[in-house]
Amino acid sequence: MQYHGSFASLLREEICMLYQALHVAESEDVVTVTLHRPERRNALNPQLIDELLTVIEELAGRSSGVMILTGSGAAFCAGLDLDHLKSLTQQTPQQQREDSERIARLFRALYDLPLSTIAAVNGHAIAGGMGLATICDFTLSVPQAKFGYTEARIGFIPAIVSSFLILQVGEKKARDLLLTARLISAEEAKAMGLVNEVVSEADLLLCANQLAQQLLQNSPESLRATKKLLSSHTKERLNLELQAAVEWNAAARNTDDFHEGISSFLEKRTPAWPSRKPPKA
Repeated sequence: MQYHGSFASLLREEICMLYQALHVAESEDVVTVTLHRPERRNALNPQLIDELLTVIEELAGRSSGVMILTGSGAAFCAGLDLDHLKSLTQQTPQQQREDSERIARLFRALYDLPLSTIAAVNGHAIAGGMGLATICDFTLSVPQAKFGYTEARIGFIPAIVSSFLILQVGEKKARDLLLTARLISAEEAKAMGLVNEVVSEADLLLCANQLAQQLLQNSPESLRATKKLLSSHTKERLNLELQAAVEWNAAARNTDDFHEGISSFLEKRTPAWPSRKPPKA
């Protein structure tokens, strides 16, 4: 991974753990986690999800620190890996449900992490990738990044991310993003309250690190308690909604529209939705 500007001089890696789908570096109580599947635009597959969960669970046990989440290459995260999703159409309902539960655990773990989190969005953040970027406490983005929940374009349902999105922007704006499946600019995401600041690519990690240093000046005990307090406000609601969302997510993988949506996307053609009934004569 390449760091831009003067950030390179600030980063002194005291601990560096290499995963297969992540890069994790620690310097002065700031842990920088880089999604590292650039050839797949950092798309989420079971390995990346499990490794990210491992990191988050380890950080949850710390008394202080800040996590910066970013991506390698041109994208932040393209959402769920479509080849992986296609393979799930051939698996059992139980396997499909377990995969949905894995995704829900990841988003919930990130949301509930007692340490402060900063997303440094270096490129497009789509579907589940947008979820990762905006569930963080702070979201910084480069101007060229696009955001969007595009699940409806492939016949899928944005079930798990919808609960978090409604909490962030309200139902009306959530309906706009989820039903149109449109991409929005970093500036529009900022106007909606999903992005805190839009900064240049050269300054992205520098600004994220500066924000982390500002957070580290505060009482670690106070920050952890405040985050736990905020999570407690939504605990019961999210418990119920995510349980239902897992079922919706798993069920969507068995629909004809989902099979057609995945196939048409991978084959680079316009989908012919089976659920679209022809007009009556």
